[in-house]
Amino acid sequence: MVIFDKKQDLKRQLRETGKYMMQYELAWGNSGNISAKTEESSFLITASGTYLGDLDLEDFAECSIETGQGIGSGRKPSKEIPMHLAIYETRPEIGAVLHASPLYSTLVASSNIEIPSSWFVEGMYYLEKIERVPYAHPGSKELGELVREQAKKANILLLENHGVLVYDTSLKEAKMALQTLEMACRMLVISQKAGVHIQELSEEKVQSFLVDSGYKPRRKWEH
Repeated sequence: MVIFDKKQDLKRQLRETGKYMMQYELAWGNSGNISAKTEESSFLITASGTYLGDLDLEDFAECSIETGQGIGSGRKPSKEIPMHLAIYETRPEIGAVLHASPLYSTLVASSNIEIPSSWFVEGMYYLEKIERVPYAHPGSKELGELVREQAKKANILLLENHGVLVYDTSLKEAKMALQTLEMACRMLVISQKAGVHIQELSEEKVQSFLVDSGYKPRRKWEH
């Protein structure tokens, strides 16, 4: 009889997510860290110093959402844990958090360019709300608190001069949102360089798609 181990399965999903991010140039080098909730009280996060493209099942640390401390005697969690913890504490429906520094998304995060979400269908679907987070040193409590301030306002955060933070109900939804964000930013940068004007859909059509298309219920956001 095979006994299902949820945590081991989640580690495998995280490992595949890391490979996916490297394959599609959503991460590079040893930058980036990813996590997923195991249950209401804890989450798994990549360990300090790990490489997203070559994760082993032992390359994760389990942390308490209540205390932010590691559970057990496993690997040391990523120093970016304050950001992940802020998301899970603020947004109980969130199941996965991806932090990365994709080229085009990080370029936009390091500028004052706004990202239109009404250029194409996937953008309207995944780029629901985007907010900016002022620069604070990676891994700092200050950065964690800045993320906490914006967490209820958006599902995508641009970390100025740092990278991006994308979170959703599952790893699948989060990685699709991350890839959609990078595609939108790439389109934005290339179109500006080439002098190509991209026509945005009207607000009426955007709202019709979001409300009437039946893809998923729309989330309510704080202002």
